[in-house]
Amino acid sequence: MASIAHTVHVALGDRAYDILIGDRLIGDAGAILAERFPGRRYGIITDDNVAAAQLPRLIASLDAAGLGHTEIVLPAGESTKSWALLGEAVEGILAARLERGDLIIALGGGVIGDLAGFAAAIARRGMDFVQMPTSLLAQVDSSVGGKTGINSPHGKNLIGAFHQPRLVLADLSTLDTLSPRQFAAGYAEVVKYGLIDDEEFFFWLEEHQAEIFAGGPARGEAIARCCAHKARVVIEDEKELGVRALLNLGHTFGHALEKDTGYSDRLLHGEGVAIGMVLAHGFSARLGLAPSQDTGRIAAHLKKSGLPTTLAEIPGTVGSTGVLMAAIAQDKKVSRGALTFILTHGIGKAFIEKNVDAKAVSDYLDAMRSI
Repeated sequence: MASIAHTVHVALGDRAYDILIGDRLIGDAGAILAERFPGRRYGIITDDNVAAAQLPRLIASLDAAGLGHTEIVLPAGESTKSWALLGEAVEGILAARLERGDLIIALGGGVIGDLAGFAAAIARRGMDFVQMPTSLLAQVDSSVGGKTGINSPHGKNLIGAFHQPRLVLADLSTLDTLSPRQFAAGYAEVVKYGLIDDEEFFFWLEEHQAEIFAGGPARGEAIARCCAHKARVVIEDEKELGVRALLNLGHTFGHALEKDTGYSDRLLHGEGVAIGMVLAHGFSARLGLAPSQDTGRIAAHLKKSGLPTTLAEIPGTVGSTGVLMAAIAQDKKVSRGALTFILTHGIGKAFIEKNVDAKAVSDYLDAMRSI
């Protein structure tokens, strides 16, 4: 029987929803869904890796509750967030004759959550969907808040929609199937919440990092604290017109690095974010905005967690500064051609800085490439 350890409520009026966090929730998903959304059929969108590990449990749970369902299994990997596979997902929904009142289930990590949510947003002009995140990154970040989308050759997540889920089921037991590298990549997003505006949480992570990685009670607490933090931000700024941009700390640099590495296994999203957060703090220190020792402390914690913190740690050859700057110029926070970065005054003191001098960024990247 599932155990719900934490419940986080996202108070968005008539679009409000709960985030349920606990062990073995996928096994009880059918009962939970039947109670909350009676009379629905379900379209499960997942990838081939997650399908092998988690799909049989979900199907058995839906069957036990008498819920009709169809499965759409896509390839695993960041390259799945494409027009072609979005189209495959939507056509699968239509071919199964799922109706507008039925529900889509996003079973997987951030890639599947983003793509399935976008498919739900556009199929039949909008269908409800449920997030069942199976990676740490998805459980603490991408499954919450309604940002859905796919990538473009021009950059990451440039095509999409804001479409809130109706429910998030974060099954802690799924994290036991992740490789150490995948878990560490998700942990970068956990650290991000402390670096934005919660210094105490960062210090708590320094104390409890080993327990989080080992799967102790601190793991569920860390996920709940991250979800609560993101819920507060989403409630205040759902469409990312203001403070929600703070959640992109490290992402401007990180997304440029992901694009440069072809959205491949050379650099996972969380690894790019880890390097990006160190770069953001280092750049802030270079501008005289933050103490330089904070950059070292952050890098040390991320490195202890198995994450890269420098450009030199990216396998293969990193593109030129000009190539990286071209990718940065396509960032979603760019306004009228002016660069916007999330900078910081230190741990837990991030802020939005508009009209950042492109030459200063370019010079900084040149310096970092030599390390």
